[in-house]
Amino acid sequence: MNSDRNRQTPIRPTIENLSQAIFIVNRHAKTATNPKYLYSLKHEALKKLLKEGKAKKVGLHFSQNPKYSQQQSDVLVMCGNYTFHIPPSKKDFEELPHLGKLDQAVRNPKASVSLTQAKKLLITYTGLKDESNPGPQKKQYQKPVFKKLGESFF
Repeated sequence: MNSDRNRQTPIRPTIENLSQAIFIVNRHAKTATNPKYLYSLKHEALKKLLKEGKAKKVGLHFSQNPKYSQQQSDVLVMCGNYTFHIPPSKKDFEELPHLGKLDQAVRNPKASVSLTQAKKLLITYTGLKDESNPGPQKKQYQKPVFKKLGESFF
């Protein structure tokens, strides 16, 4: 039964599927112990969608969690029925309207994709490899060292 779950049919890279996958990866990145790879996967996927014209930059929002308690803005990106924030470039400040504070009432729709499926889809779409998890590595066996009775450990 478990092997059936691992052999799920791959998700097609439609705008809706990609935006759901980005949403799932982004949601998990917020609580991950090492979120760097997940955020870079999200960012690369959004950059590619923007380049292909499948997503568009809407405007700038004040960041909810600014670094060093300084006011900071993020770019609001619309992709399918979902919206995301990415770091702005200097060009974004010149070209995009500032939308002020983030509206807490606006929420992304629920997504029904697992994190594994979402990562597979985004890795296939972006070509970004996961350097943080090279696979299981066998540890070198180290013989225990025993001291004679009365010998110092130092």
